[in-house]
Amino acid sequence: MAWNEPGNNGKDKDPWKQGGRDQGPPDLDEVFRNLSKKFGGIFGGNKNSGNSNSNNSGGSAALILILVVALLVWAFSGFYTIKESERGLILRFGQYHSEVMPGIHWKPTFIDTVTPVDVTSVRSLRTDGFMLTQDQNLVRVTFEIQYRVFDARAYKFSVVDADSSLREATDAALRYVVGHSIMDDVLTKGREVIRQNTRTELEQIISPYAMGLQLVDVNFRDARPPEEVKAAFDDAISAQEDEQRYIREAEAYAREIEPRARGQVNRMMQEAEAYKQQTLLKAQGEVARFEKLLPEYLAAPQVTRDRMYLETMEQVYGNSSKVLVDVKNGNNIMYLPLDKMINNSGDTKAPVVNPLAPSSRTNDNDSRTPDLRPEASRADSTRTGRG
Repeated sequence: MAWNEPGNNGKDKDPWKQGGRDQGPPDLDEVFRNLSKKFGGIFGGNKNSGNSNSNNSGGSAALILILVVALLVWAFSGFYTIKESERGLILRFGQYHSEVMPGIHWKPTFIDTVTPVDVTSVRSLRTDGFMLTQDQNLVRVTFEIQYRVFDARAYKFSVVDADSSLREATDAALRYVVGHSIMDDVLTKGREVIRQNTRTELEQIISPYAMGLQLVDVNFRDARPPEEVKAAFDDAISAQEDEQRYIREAEAYAREIEPRARGQVNRMMQEAEAYKQQTLLKAQGEVARFEKLLPEYLAAPQVTRDRMYLETMEQVYGNSSKVLVDVKNGNNIMYLPLDKMINNSGDTKAPVVNPLAPSSRTNDNDSRTPDLRPEASRADSTRTGRG
């Protein structure tokens, strides 16, 4: 049945005005007044009061409106976002409740508190200071560590300040390792050992506290003596570096000379072996030749002796650049400088000298041919001619 339908015993179904027939829009003041009357009993209001009742109804309506707006603001203020690299820790009335993953979430404001913790980024921490070594020397050491958070709850609630605790643990571990090392190792060749020992010691220190931290890397940045004695230490370090450089140069020289010396040794051994084989074969050849010559000598001693003499003279004169000519029935021996004659023939044409030309002291009928007979035969002919 429609509202305000005629014939309803003088009553319409207007919810705003019972019994009237006014078709105008409803009065907002009347609406809020009716609402205030309904909620008046809840807040202890008096429905039978006069003008004060109307004023209280208007104040109650404004209060309700404020509450509704505050409720909406409170509801919308509960939305929050956790980044991809973070984890959210929810505290309900100050006590740990749960952990939320990245994304958009809602929390009841003033009841829950969300603390985001970055668990992806690598953080760095540096510590430095003067430290005493095992040999009672003072050095200034700079050390840096890199770490990240892998447990957000342990990082926030295991200790008061995890970063500060890690700094103090790093300083303690570094001082312990440096205190058990000598100064030369800290300044020069022992840095890698100190770095590894410091990391091991630091992990042992922070392990019982369960701070939710994981070491990524540790770096030994710098180690230097105090400024008052820095020049002397620089000279000592320079001397050590020169020592290492000389050692490397000597090793390089040894690696270069050793193969060459080995090659020379092998070459000399091969030459000695070749000379040995050559001498041995030559001796064997001489023995074989002597064994073949001996029967001939026994058969004809004179002929064999003359032949041996001629072969020997052929070898001797063949290796000489000087020629001596003994003229038959003469007292002079003619010398021919063939070496000079050969050298002069290369530059200019020297006059040809006949080695068989007659001498002014001999007869023209004498033949100038050299006597190449054996010594015994030549002696016999000389005695015969003179006789």
